[in-house]
Amino acid sequence: MKRAGNLYDRIADPENLRLAFLKAIRGKRGKADVLKYGASLDANLRLLRDQLLSHAVDVGHYHFFTVQDPKERVICAASFPERVLHHAIMNVCEPVLERYAIHDSYACRTGKGMHAAVLRAQAFTRQYPWYLKLDIRQYFASIDHATVMAMLERRIKDKAVLALCRQILATYETAPGRGLPIGNLLSQHLANFYLGHLDHWVKETLRVHGYVRYMDDFVLWADDKATLKAHLAAVRAFVASELKLDLKDNVQLNRCTRGLPFLGYRVFSNRLVLGPRARRRFALKLRGYEQEWLTGTWSEADLARHMEALLSYVRFADTLELRKWIVAQYSAAA
Repeated sequence: MKRAGNLYDRIADPENLRLAFLKAIRGKRGKADVLKYGASLDANLRLLRDQLLSHAVDVGHYHFFTVQDPKERVICAASFPERVLHHAIMNVCEPVLERYAIHDSYACRTGKGMHAAVLRAQAFTRQYPWYLKLDIRQYFASIDHATVMAMLERRIKDKAVLALCRQILATYETAPGRGLPIGNLLSQHLANFYLGHLDHWVKETLRVHGYVRYMDDFVLWADDKATLKAHLAAVRAFVASELKLDLKDNVQLNRCTRGLPFLGYRVFSNRLVLGPRARRRFALKLRGYEQEWLTGTWSEADLARHMEALLSYVRFADTLELRKWIVAQYSAAA
């Protein structure tokens, strides 16, 4: 594959920086740091362009906080100027990463997404009798900086872009030379790109037709259990030797008729249901939203907006009775 060059000047282009700002403010227009940056927008974008052209970009300013979603996660959010930078980089570099992606990789890609991944998984569940569901232990915290840079060097020949990526990677570590921060645009794309090596190996070396990956959750399908057991051993060895990663111990090898647990759903050939963890997560969020409304923190319009986003996840599955109950509860309360 031909490596991409002449990218850095496109990243620093004023129109690209302005587009990056517009993407970075989506859903965040009222936040203090966004308002402050926007109040001197032209000056701030000029500063970022000057930093890029002088190869002296100021990075590594993070805000850490914890979320329960449903397990506890530490989110590492970059400062708003860095979020603009990340969008500027990805505006130019995303097509390069996209060219390396296989069809059945579904995270961080336009026209893909979680629901598309679930539907593709359901299609394979109709086609094959057995599945092997795997994911990576502490994925973001385990990504090896040297390995991801070597992968980028095989796709990008622009040394200035590679140096910028290396500089950003160096601002965060969970161990020497390891780890990407959860919560940053660039991290999400690099993490998805990192397992592209696995995707190509599974498809081109193992010759697996039934395969779907959404970030570090991935599934292989086959006609028999023995084939998947052999694939498990091969995948475990590959991710350890080539990517310096470990599989989680909760390997799931089962018949498709028993349902595939994937991305919060239980996937059957003819229906989708919410998994137990997704139900608990939904119930917790529902109670939290109700409290925001009852205490007056949210208006009815605020509640409706948040509920719509929450219901979009559950309505994808066979949850008609659950949704009827929710509507009845809130209609009675109103």
